[in-house]
Amino acid sequence: MDRPTSASDSAERPVIWALGISRLRDLFFDIVGEYEGRANVRVISRAYDDAVGEVQAAGAQGPDVVVAGGSNAAYLRTRIAVPVVQIGPTGLDVMHSLARARRLSSSVALVGPGETSPEVREFATAYGIDIVFGSYRTAQDAQTCVLDLRDRGVGCVVGPGLIADLAAAAGMGAVFLYSHASVRAAFDTALEVAQATRGEVRRRRHIDNLLQHLRDGVVALDAAGRVEAINRRLAAALGIDAGNAAGKLLTELAPDVAASLPDADGDVLVSIRGASYLVHRGPLAGEGDEDGAVLTFQESRAVERLDRTLRSKQLTHQFAARYRLEDVVGESASMERVRTLVRRYARSDATVLVMGESGTGKEMVAQSMHRLSSRRQFPFVAINCGAFPEALLESELFGYEEGAFTGARKGGKAGLIEAAHRGTLFLDEIGEMPLPLQSRLLRVLQEREVVRLGATEPTRVDIRVIAATHRGLTEGIANGTFRADLYYRLNILTVSLPPLRERAGDVMPLAAELLLQAVQREPRLTSRVRDLANAQGVLAEVGEPLQHYGWPGNVRELQNVIERIVVELADADRDAGGAVVPITAAALAAVAPELFGHGPQDAQGGQTLRERSRHSEADEIRAALAAFDGDRNAVCKALGISKTTLWRRLNGGGSPRDAS
Repeated sequence: MDRPTSASDSAERPVIWALGISRLRDLFFDIVGEYEGRANVRVISRAYDDAVGEVQAAGAQGPDVVVAGGSNAAYLRTRIAVPVVQIGPTGLDVMHSLARARRLSSSVALVGPGETSPEVREFATAYGIDIVFGSYRTAQDAQTCVLDLRDRGVGCVVGPGLIADLAAAAGMGAVFLYSHASVRAAFDTALEVAQATRGEVRRRRHIDNLLQHLRDGVVALDAAGRVEAINRRLAAALGIDAGNAAGKLLTELAPDVAASLPDADGDVLVSIRGASYLVHRGPLAGEGDEDGAVLTFQESRAVERLDRTLRSKQLTHQFAARYRLEDVVGESASMERVRTLVRRYARSDATVLVMGESGTGKEMVAQSMHRLSSRRQFPFVAINCGAFPEALLESELFGYEEGAFTGARKGGKAGLIEAAHRGTLFLDEIGEMPLPLQSRLLRVLQEREVVRLGATEPTRVDIRVIAATHRGLTEGIANGTFRADLYYRLNILTVSLPPLRERAGDVMPLAAELLLQAVQREPRLTSRVRDLANAQGVLAEVGEPLQHYGWPGNVRELQNVIERIVVELADADRDAGGAVVPITAAALAAVAPELFGHGPQDAQGGQTLRERSRHSEADEIRAALAAFDGDRNAVCKALGISKTTLWRRLNGGGSPRDAS
């Protein structure tokens, strides 16, 4: 059962107009039913100027393709924009028509639009058929031709509908040249052309839709400089109508702009109605050897915004804060106070001064504050002011223009202050900054703008500054090494970090956390103790020396000791279940003798605990005795040895009873 035809189905079918009069029109009606469901075919009894007017009046609602015969098709082809398919008689049509004509008269003429094909002339010669050939281009030509043939004694004329009608009107025999087969072939061709035309229209519509959605202005030109396509964004910028621009020269539509465009592929800056545009010209493949061009217009301000956005994303990735407030470990009241201040100050944009001895975690606190602030999505840029010579620190902080000094990078370079735009600038060891740079930094804090080396114009910056120092800045003011006005600009919000010796209760939680982190970094341990849950248990036997040590290097020194312990753990014995053996006081004394008052650790040539035991057992036991205040029972238990073994290793001989 056939599916009913819907309006949408009908709209999707190609539209074919069959233009013809008299006999050809009747033939069209005979054929049109065969194309129902495949095309919307309309038969119109028009020819020449009347046919042209009909097509032009229809406009966009007109046909995808026109089918016409003879001179009518040739006439239409030069006057309408719609594709025209001309009906062409087949060889069989010609033979049948001539045979019918010979039955009507011995004198036959074959008349068609244009010159008769050589094949037909060869056919007539080969079969000894006496044929008079005639041609015409217009209706007036056709009438003149037919009357001339009559005067020459021709009795029957073979030709298209117009010729057949004129011959009949002149009292001559008339044979219509076209057959159902030739009209059917023309319709088939028209259907293919219509489908291709619709596909091209859809493609162009799709391309136009893409053009209209581009943020940039775009125009496509042919080799002569005529507009093939233009989007509304560029048309609006040029002040022209996009709908009427196609086919017109750009030099006529926008002469001033066209004169500024590049002649070859490349980029150029162009001013359009007071706005600056970056114009890129690229090739557009055309017909033959000549190429057109595609021009894209990017507003300079948009390019600059995009550049800033990309730089910001790159810098955010490059200068990222790693530490969170959860990484600030410590259960003491002083550390809880620090965390409270970090949360409070993160809500402000005021400058913060972080004070604390080396190794107390000043940058960790600064990063935590940044990650809690509204600037968390933007860069955290840190620099140690005491780590660079004055000239290098100046160029790193403030940046420079091309040619500012010998060796300056081509194009110049943005400094770290600019890199921190919309984010946080962390100035570590601010007390070590040279006085001349302190003056420049003060201006940045006051004016929120920075001037690169060699530049004359300032660049606005939006930054939050966190400075850190390990020494009193007031002492620097007193001895003339630090500016008082800069100090008061920095000393708005303050955070003081307590040294580790003042919070002994935090040592073990810190050591446990550092142990977990270090274990993950040790490749020989990772696979076996990745899920190590009881880090404090591993350190349980060495809690006393860890907590009683003064830690002059603070958390950084504790981290170093833990790293040594982990290296030793990798070589230490493990029980049958693969668990890590708890660290003993003797083992700790071996890797960190400074904790027991024995001075810095000596280099041991990379020996393991077992190797070191064989070479310095006596020193190891003496360190353990010191750790346990001379309690030999505790030492034996910790080392897993008997009193006899303890005595032997200490004395190398004598009576074991002395060990009691």
